[in-house]
Amino acid sequence: MKSHNVAVIGCGIWGKNVVRNFYNLNALNTVCDLDEENRLKLKEMYPDINITDNSDAVLQNPEIDAVAVVTPSHTHYKIVKKAIESGKHVYVEKPISTVAAEAKDLAAIAEKNNMVLMVGHLLMYHPAVNRLKMLIEEGALGDIRYVQSDRLNINHFKNDRSVMWDLAPHDVSMTSYVLGKEPVRVISAVGASSDNNDIMDITHVTIEYEDNIIAHISDSWIHPQKRVNLLVRGTKATAIFDDTLAENKLQIFESSSPSVSKTEILDYIEIEPLKLECQHFLNCIEQGKQARSDGHNGFNVVKVLEEAEKIMLGDRVKSLDNVNFSLSRSKR
Repeated sequence: MKSHNVAVIGCGIWGKNVVRNFYNLNALNTVCDLDEENRLKLKEMYPDINITDNSDAVLQNPEIDAVAVVTPSHTHYKIVKKAIESGKHVYVEKPISTVAAEAKDLAAIAEKNNMVLMVGHLLMYHPAVNRLKMLIEEGALGDIRYVQSDRLNINHFKNDRSVMWDLAPHDVSMTSYVLGKEPVRVISAVGASSDNNDIMDITHVTIEYEDNIIAHISDSWIHPQKRVNLLVRGTKATAIFDDTLAENKLQIFESSSPSVSKTEILDYIEIEPLKLECQHFLNCIEQGKQARSDGHNGFNVVKVLEEAEKIMLGDRVKSLDNVNFSLSRSKR
């Protein structure tokens, strides 16, 4: 992978972080944003980087090998499809789409064109989450029985159609990743709007995973105290990952003790997850391999959330057994 060949399309609140990391990895060529004020600020911060408001010009530039799409979720399908068909590897912020059929289509197009397609499921790259995954695989927690993921915060912008589409991709992708299991069905899903409009800012989704593991996911845009917790309950021990803590984010508790006494605080390497995610994208391009959070992974997450939204809107609970989660993927 040559240096200076990644373009970032969309440089808003989160996009600026993506720009910073690709720049620090010596891989940033261009940033593209429609907002003139954003472009002026970025030019001051990165005077040696190309700045534009023309995404078509970015995709037509032969010097650019890859693009990072950090635009609103409803725009992802059109931009990502065009980028892949223009011969660019693509990193796209979660969710890959808000329509499962579109997500599946993008994964197929990327495979057909032999391009890397990676979804920004950030927590799959978090060092503490990967340490937790190792614990589960080693059997340190015993047989897993229950998972609970709470992602609560204040958001005054509400630029997605519900908090579920904004936050739950993290919860679903992280849960599936640490368990190493596929979702079977959405058991229940409810949502509410604190403003009595069509935008749900509180959602609760319960999912059954393989081996009868139940996962409950709560997301909120109206919680005054930030909470980012993942609880994994096993027959031997319970692990809690708390991403709001400055240190000791991953702790283990005895499942059998009535007092639930703390048994261990686990060590892991402290590296910014987004840096690891961006580096993984570059490595996949260099080595010609599938990303950990590839298009298949993005489709799985969107399918679950799409079914959950149907239930919230009144549709009956539907099994995911008949959904083809396995997209054919050729080895590279």
